Amino acid sequence: MLYAVLLLVLAALGLLVPALTTAQTHWAWLSVGASGAAAAVLALDWWLRRRSGPGAAGTAVVDHQVSGGDRRPGSEGTGDEPAGSPPDQALSEPAEEDVDAADALVVSELTDEVRVLDERPRYHLADCSWLAGRTSLGLPVDEARRLGFTPCAVCRPDGRLADRERTATASEPD
Repeated sequence: MLYAVLLLVLAALGLLVPALTTAQTHWAWLSVGASGAAAAVLALDWWLRRRSGPGAAGTAVVDHQVSGGDRRPGSEGTGDEPAGSPPDQALSEPAEEDVDAADALVVSELTDEVRVLDERPRYHLADCSWLAGRTSLGLPVDEARRLGFTPCAVCRPDGRLADRERTATASEPD
C-alpha cells in the first residue's frame, strides 16, 4: 500500500508542474485529487493495520515461541513457562498497565530495577505473579522504557514505583 501512496504523491507532483507552467486549472485539480487519493490510501492502510493487528497489510510477524509440539523430549518445565502450565498460558501476555501521565513522568526519572523476559514486551516488578518460574533479567526502569518495554497490568510497576517514590519524597525532611 505504501508503494501506491508513493506513486500517487509522485503523480500529484508531476501534475503540479503543468498546473504551474500553464494557465489551465484542471492540472491543479488533478494534482489535488491525486494527493487526496494518497491520503485515502494511507487512511485505509492505517485502518486495516489497526483492525487486524500487527500481522495485517503485508507486515510479516515472526513468532519465535516454542509450541507444545515443537518441544524436545525431557524439556518439560525448563523453558520460560512454569512446569506443567498449558501451552496457551505460556504464550499469553499480560495486558499493558494503564498509566496516568503523572506516574509516567515520575517513573521516567527512576532507576529502580524491574524484570524483563527476552522477546516479551512488558516489564514487571520482581514479585509479579506472571513472572513465577520464568527466567527474567533485571534492568533499571528508565532503561527498560527507553528500550520500548511497557508496564505489566498484573503487577502495575509504574503505579507502584510512582507511589513508592512519592511516599519516599514526602517522608524526607526539608
